[in-house]
Amino acid sequence: MIPPESPSMNPARLRKVVFPVAGLGTRFLPATKVVAKEMLPVLDRPLIQYAVDEAVDAGADTLVFVTNRYKHAIADYFDKAYELEAKLAQSGKSDLLALVQGTLPKHVRCVFVTQPEALGLGHAVLCARPVIGDEPFGVILADDLIWNGGAGAGRPGALRQMAAVAAREQAGVLAVEEVPREQTDKYGIVDAVPISERAARVRLVVEKPKPEVAPSNLAIVGRYVLPARIFDLLESTRPGAGGEIQLTDAIEALLHESSVLAYRFEGTRFDCGNKLGLVKATLAMALEDPALAAATREYLRSRGQG
Repeated sequence: MIPPESPSMNPARLRKVVFPVAGLGTRFLPATKVVAKEMLPVLDRPLIQYAVDEAVDAGADTLVFVTNRYKHAIADYFDKAYELEAKLAQSGKSDLLALVQGTLPKHVRCVFVTQPEALGLGHAVLCARPVIGDEPFGVILADDLIWNGGAGAGRPGALRQMAAVAAREQAGVLAVEEVPREQTDKYGIVDAVPISERAARVRLVVEKPKPEVAPSNLAIVGRYVLPARIFDLLESTRPGAGGEIQLTDAIEALLHESSVLAYRFEGTRFDCGNKLGLVKATLAMALEDPALAAATREYLRSRGQG
């Protein structure tokens, strides 16, 4: 009998992944009065499902959702729906039953941690410390949907790509992509020296610099692989504007102690934190769906877009 895999047998595996999901989603009001923004659908799956699938693809068996006291939809979504499953089984709707039961593999557990106040991304990550412990972990911001074809395409998701780099280089890893220089004030921006085609060693991280002083146009997007040391650094990070604890400030402190890499992932990022990004993601997924692709193309052509 083959023994269960341990982290030491697969050092690239990320066992634990944090999902900061306490935000209010004000860009999607009034819908987000009652629906968490991470539950907004792209076709028939909510954003959080794409994020969880990516975490599981990277080897995660513990998913840590940092939420607020008012948001219960995510917990309900991943919980067992006894009445629905019973009705689907009685009706012989096995395909739909498999979809409902397939939101989470049986070996994966969800842990929900409350962020008592909205004190920034760094604080949200810090709230996960009791669950993460002293091992490297991933962070996924679900409204950044990064698509590399899904499990059926046989290509690794962004977080699995990053985990492999982190294990090989013994470094923290930040997902980055080029953005128009006039948009640097919307992102954390890195100054980095290339070490390979896709990876670069970070020298400096600046939170939302104005375009004229930005060190580059390489923006950090919603994926991180971090060592547990980041928690100590977050504990000593002083709040910035609005009283928020910035994760980028702790990463900047980490740079003085250890290596941090910027990684240009394979895949397409959709910024689903805004309406246009959600529309683009939905259209892209529809064009990849065999049942919808032809009709979607025809609709776009009829609107003069295809």
